[in-house]
Amino acid sequence: MRLATRIEAILYLKGQPLTIAEIAEYAEVDRPSIEYALIELMDDYAHRDSALNVVETNSSYSLQLRSDFQQLVQVLIPVELGVGALRTLAAIALHSPITQTQLVDLRGSGAYQHVQELVELGFIRKRRQTDCRSHLLSITPKFNQYFQMEQLPQQLLASQHYQDDEMELAVTNTN
Repeated sequence: MRLATRIEAILYLKGQPLTIAEIAEYAEVDRPSIEYALIELMDDYAHRDSALNVVETNSSYSLQLRSDFQQLVQVLIPVELGVGALRTLAAIALHSPITQTQLVDLRGSGAYQHVQELVELGFIRKRRQTDCRSHLLSITPKFNQYFQMEQLPQQLLASQHYQDDEMELAVTNTN
């Protein structure tokens, strides 16, 4: 079996971004071999008609649905969050990890119900802390995947470049 195929299986089964070191540990292969096989796997996906692709984020890799299919995800797996739950989710994402007590201080007592809903939807993880009574809340890989957080920096940069170009055009046109 090709190493690239084994890496594909590892990324699929883990369902979250993995570093080269983690992939090497799971595959029981050295880092240089993993780096070469990752390039091979990414090249394979670039040349095949597939709904999936290998995405590099920071220093990790994951297998994700191509952005072309995001509309399909919205149709097949709609998530209807109320404004309150969405604001609570945003607060958790911004302050992650955050204790439930801190969240209630920020968002009010309605946050308890929002947390339950967000845990059921898989957007956040709730863990009991050993040193206090409050739960620790953090976002999950599903949150990152659903809201396409990996692509956000590139989109913000592209938007910033577009705004910079518009400003440059405006300055040029006024001269």
